[in-house]
Amino acid sequence: MNFDLKQAAKHVVADLRELAKLTSDAKGAQRVAWTPLWQKSRDWFANKAKESGASIEIDSAGNTWATIKGKSSDAVVVGSHIDCVPNGGWLDGCLGVVVTLEILRRYGNGGQKPEKTIHAVNWADEEGARFGRSLMGASAASGTMDVKELINLVDNDGNKIKDVLAKYNVHLDKILNAHREFKKRNAIAALELHIEQGPVLENQNKNVACVYGITGVERHFIKFTGQAAHAGSFPTEIRQDAFLTAAKSALAFREIALKYNGVCTVGKVKVHPDVVTIVPDECVISLDQRSIDKKLLAKMYKDAQTATKKFAEKDKVKVEWSKIWTIEPTIFDKKLVKLCKESVKEETGEDTTMYSGPLHDIAEMAKIIPSVMMFAMSKRGLSHCKEEDTPDSKLETSIRAFLRLVNKVVC
Repeated sequence: MNFDLKQAAKHVVADLRELAKLTSDAKGAQRVAWTPLWQKSRDWFANKAKESGASIEIDSAGNTWATIKGKSSDAVVVGSHIDCVPNGGWLDGCLGVVVTLEILRRYGNGGQKPEKTIHAVNWADEEGARFGRSLMGASAASGTMDVKELINLVDNDGNKIKDVLAKYNVHLDKILNAHREFKKRNAIAALELHIEQGPVLENQNKNVACVYGITGVERHFIKFTGQAAHAGSFPTEIRQDAFLTAAKSALAFREIALKYNGVCTVGKVKVHPDVVTIVPDECVISLDQRSIDKKLLAKMYKDAQTATKKFAEKDKVKVEWSKIWTIEPTIFDKKLVKLCKESVKEETGEDTTMYSGPLHDIAEMAKIIPSVMMFAMSKRGLSHCKEEDTPDSKLETSIRAFLRLVNKVVC
């Protein structure tokens, strides 16, 4: 490979630190999608890509595309997301975006013309941090998005999704145009580099792994409705306490996760009337369930519904489920997995593999074109927090392995 991998990896880390300085504060990274700092990071990426000689387009879903034309119109999509959760880390998502800048530099501005066209992409709103709908830009591009599921979404301040997205020139009645626009790109493969966001690789003393699949997800809001009452005078044994029923359900979800070797997370809790001296008459919680096995995920979902119904009936509380989003487990393309394992082994001496618990944009690409991803280890397994980190030397190892993979697929 006529390319200085070591120097390229160092360039990527330097760019990552530049982006972190630009979009972080004392609490962590603040690149939440559909906010000014997110827009600042999008502009930063687009400007860097232009400097490499890439052409820039923003599609109907807000995804940023940086393109270097190859000898063939067949194209490889490489990228991730630059948005993050509130008070997030300096690597989540943006590692897979920033690494594409080094790819564009290699092939742009009079460099070696690639065999295949390269589309470096910064997907819009992977996290779903503001409206709860993950993989927004990627699912619009893949054509799997159901716009009806988005129409009534609001953020924590009551802002409607259609009003917020319109400020960034994304309109719900046109967002699926991104799929038609994607088909014109003639993509034949998709690649993504991301941090693991868990402790598996560090516990195994590994720096990088080929990822062969991603867990499926069932994500819902669950509303419990009871009866408000005075906290001092109403007897405990006859209360219709909506929060208590929700709490019992949350504990049951943990047992369900252990039973099926999956994960269940209650990440949001909203209590009404939220007054110290009033028994809650309403409680809404979120439930995020994940498994790499489609059948087990279905069983987890069914058992969770059964548990909430049982507790609600016992406590004389009403329960209602409403779907936020669902996606089946993803198993990546065998040929690309083979190339990915080869790239990891060439860099580390071992063809380490694993599956991903967190969701990634590449799951949407895998529905329509051959896809694969690679993981960099995460220190202490921490992510979605300011403590998120990967030591530079280990980060550079993963970057070099990924650049090897890109070379195999592009050339």
